[in-house]
Amino acid sequence: MSFQIGDPVIYRKPKCSPCPGPRARQVYPLEHGETYHYVVDKFWKVVGVNDDETVDVVTRTGKTHRLEQDDPNLHKARFLTYLVFRKRFPDLEAL
Repeated sequence: MSFQIGDPVIYRKPKCSPCPGPRARQVYPLEHGETYHYVVDKFWKVVGVNDDETVDVVTRTGKTHRLEQDDPNLHKARFLTYLVFRKRFPDLEAL
């Protein structure tokens, strides 16, 4: 999959905690039931495409992450998804 600067992307971040938040999906308890494993969707934008098959993304708070382009948790946001969640994506001009 090829990414371009400015592309909205969704990263499905796996997490573990004793109390999943309201945006948690695919929630299931771990072995002894004291903690849960779940996935949270993160709405980011691409700010750089690198020659080593990685992309630089930025969060709404301005943090940057470098991710592999073939990471199975990373995908481009579809048009309707972008429209529904557009306020959760970072505004590159405001950063």
